[in-house]
Amino acid sequence: MTLYVGAFAQGNKVSGTVKDTDGNGLPGVNVFVKNTTSGTSTDFDGNYTLNVGGSDTLVFSFIGYQTQELLVGNQSVIDVVLSDDVTQLEEIVVIGYGSQQKKDVSASVVVVGEDAIKDRPMVSAATALQGKAAGVQVVQPSGKPGGDISVRVRGTTSVSLRNDPLYVVDGIPMTDIKGINPQDIVSLTVMKDAASTAIYGLRGANGVVLITTKKGKEGEPLLQFGAYGGFSKLRKFIETLSTKQYRDLMEEINLSLDPTWTSYTDWNDKVFGTGYIQNYQLTFSGGTDKTRYLISANYLNDKGIVAPAQYGRYSVRANFDSQLKPWLKVGTNVNIISSKTEDTPDNLSSGRGGVIMSTLNTPPFLNVYKSDGSGQFDPNPFQPSWENPLAYMYGPDQQQIDNRLIANFTGEATIVKGLTFDTHFALDANTHQWDYYLDPFRTNYGRNNNGIGRADKSMYYTWTFENTLTYNREIGKHDFTVLGGTAAIKYKYNDSYMAGYDFPDDTSIKTLNAANVITDASTSIDEWSLLSYFGRVLYNYDSKYLFTASLRRDGSSKLADKWATSPSFSAGWRISSESFMQNIELIDDLKLRVGWGKTANQDGLPNNYLAYGQNRYARRTPTNPLSGPTVYQYSIGNPYLTWEITSQTNIGLDISLLKARLNLTVDAYLKTTKNLILDVDLPNSVGEVSNILTNGGSIENKGLELSISSVNIDKKLRWNTDFNISFNRNKVVDLTYTPVSYYGAIYSNNTSVSLFKVGEPLAVFYGYIADGVDPNTGDMIYRDINDNGYWDPGDRTIIGDPNPVFIGGITNTLSYKNWNLSVFFQGSYGNDIFNSTRIDLEGMFDSKNQSVAVLDRWTPENTNTDIPRAVGGGDVYNVQNSTRFVEDGSYLRLKAITLTYNFNPDWVKKVGIHKLSVYSTGENLLTFTKYSGFDPEVNAYGNSPLELGIDYGTYPQTTTVTFGVNVEF
Repeated sequence: MTLYVGAFAQGNKVSGTVKDTDGNGLPGVNVFVKNTTSGTSTDFDGNYTLNVGGSDTLVFSFIGYQTQELLVGNQSVIDVVLSDDVTQLEEIVVIGYGSQQKKDVSASVVVVGEDAIKDRPMVSAATALQGKAAGVQVVQPSGKPGGDISVRVRGTTSVSLRNDPLYVVDGIPMTDIKGINPQDIVSLTVMKDAASTAIYGLRGANGVVLITTKKGKEGEPLLQFGAYGGFSKLRKFIETLSTKQYRDLMEEINLSLDPTWTSYTDWNDKVFGTGYIQNYQLTFSGGTDKTRYLISANYLNDKGIVAPAQYGRYSVRANFDSQLKPWLKVGTNVNIISSKTEDTPDNLSSGRGGVIMSTLNTPPFLNVYKSDGSGQFDPNPFQPSWENPLAYMYGPDQQQIDNRLIANFTGEATIVKGLTFDTHFALDANTHQWDYYLDPFRTNYGRNNNGIGRADKSMYYTWTFENTLTYNREIGKHDFTVLGGTAAIKYKYNDSYMAGYDFPDDTSIKTLNAANVITDASTSIDEWSLLSYFGRVLYNYDSKYLFTASLRRDGSSKLADKWATSPSFSAGWRISSESFMQNIELIDDLKLRVGWGKTANQDGLPNNYLAYGQNRYARRTPTNPLSGPTVYQYSIGNPYLTWEITSQTNIGLDISLLKARLNLTVDAYLKTTKNLILDVDLPNSVGEVSNILTNGGSIENKGLELSISSVNIDKKLRWNTDFNISFNRNKVVDLTYTPVSYYGAIYSNNTSVSLFKVGEPLAVFYGYIADGVDPNTGDMIYRDINDNGYWDPGDRTIIGDPNPVFIGGITNTLSYKNWNLSVFFQGSYGNDIFNSTRIDLEGMFDSKNQSVAVLDRWTPENTNTDIPRAVGGGDVYNVQNSTRFVEDGSYLRLKAITLTYNFNPDWVKKVGIHKLSVYSTGENLLTFTKYSGFDPEVNAYGNSPLELGIDYGTYPQTTTVTFGVNVEF
């Protein structure tokens, strides 16, 4: 509804008031001249004033309300009433090889928009999914800059292959999006059920994330600049023993210290510093009714709290679209990325180069450097091969450089009305170089080897060529779209690696050559290809009855059984369109969805030649360069190996209430993966090879998801809430050859803590039940599970589960006048963590420094305690894998809070600025958890599906504060 109060224009100004249907003035409404950058925003009372021409068209736009366009003509006053936007169902949702109106989607799909990315210091776009999409679990196993992020859509489907979803960026399929600049992204569409992902066949078993990047718009050229910078700190410290306390402990385990070793170094202070992040983005965009363009350039640098870890990235993106003919449209997207990564070793013991464990375990009386002025790092006198943490940090000179080109060329031709032909060719190419040099002076390891060098260089490329025909037709209330297509993908990778020692004293010479002693040198080539045929039918009757069916046939070079078929269907019923629902004013929309499909998984195989046995060769006599090579069998081929097949059934309900002010989505699913590819041991009689990959098991995931979106207050103060919660239960249903396997090796006690067993969830913890400390002996008491009267391995049982009961997130967004506040909480409940860091911090079995928890250790004078006695001598009885080290890993975290101020456009346009905003964001400012380690979001084994929730000196998450500005000209 629009009200006009017009008068003959006296000049070129127009003014007015924008209100809602209740008569309240709406602040912050965007009012601008169509196809230009000229505009303003309404003030606190909904008033606006703008210079216009009589032929101009004004656009009134505000989130949650219907956009209106009005011709100025001869009016000088235009008052507008904006109606609530109950047409959200008309939004277009990107799906595989096409798009649909949101109201007609019958599969399980969730969209994460630009608001989840804007004004947050994100290095990886995958971070935007954490706590924002029901059914999607995002874990950052380490706080290291540039580190990998684990993404699971409705649980884990494989134990040997890749579990992260397939990413499709502007139509280009890929498995790695770390280099994609989040600020170039406009939306991420997560396709969760098989009914939506089956169109991607062999690559759709783990879900598919469709990423759409920004494009130019029709209108005057627009120049945008954004920048932010900030700092990060460690959330909490783990306190260790002072020099006196350490000396007392060493005397107790009969390790004598030189009486002069009395100095004190706070290794926490030396190692954990302040991290810094900075980001700059420049975007130039615009276009006409025929051609649109966008060019962006970005620089990011993320320096971690523990040196030398840092990640730097340069990226340039160019997106062009042109309507060459009324029937022909072409486009290209080109993204060039250059990144540099420096690593800080973690998840290792203090004696094997782990910086975090070395920080906690290094004796406090040591110094950073030797006192003799040599410039050499000061090693542990009890174990001279153990360096102090700064030696592990600064001893090596190492870095990784990746240069990546992602390019996509598209064409769309309208053959006849309703029939279009689409073609696109994409290239994803990357060069990688990693260099490592340890000089022959500063560290024991370097001195013993007279310097060490390692180098790895690799290159890969993937080209994708896809062609589709789409026919769309409406006949009365019947609407159907038929899609048919083909796809071809080719991948090739080559790598060369070299390692050696014995470098000259001149430390400027860091490259390996024939003068070094070469200990390893290898080259490798790897390639695969995929050929696919696919089709889909979308049908709806009056948007009331919905049906989708798809079929894909994939042929992959990776296995002898090359072909796999992926069928799917889904149906929807818009109950709210039935006549019996018409008098229920509370409900705006009510839709029931059901779907089923089969998908497969080809990504992440250990190698791409599993159908064939492989041979390698080595020199017969290592000391004789003329002895020639000898060939040996490396693997046994399995011509019967077939694809892992995942079947999924989904039922869902979408409800919109109170004129779209309250929206709910509920989904329940059952997902089963069969033909698990497993590594099975072979009998000794087979020969040199001890194992083979074969099909032999199944996994089940079932769960429930709930999403709620609400407009709580819609006055001058606007308050929106988005909430989601997800429950997933996984279970090992069958293991054909080995019903029980053990993973998650713990270094200090040389036993495994993760169990892979039929009938149990993946990666449950396995060990002893600790019943406290024996007050008479000071040793741990382990429960006698098998009732044989003594402690033995038969007493081990399941002692914890790293899989959460539920995960979720809630975002509250408030807008008042020119201020916006976003508060985002994210959490996980019911998951356990095996804190193996405490084994080395509370074990008291050797010369490592310990945490202050051991000050309460058992002694003849202190027998009522839960900390056992100091033992020394390498005795690890008291640190067996047990419930002693299993902790509640649940947490609720203030993941991000952002405060933004938008300057009045009438003020800033006087200095040539169209829009200006400033903001500040805090990340991880608050974490509510009972976990005693650095941080509950942790996994020492990264993305391994069989080794979850283990903490062993992992690079911790940080608390980060950033300040930013966005300017638009």
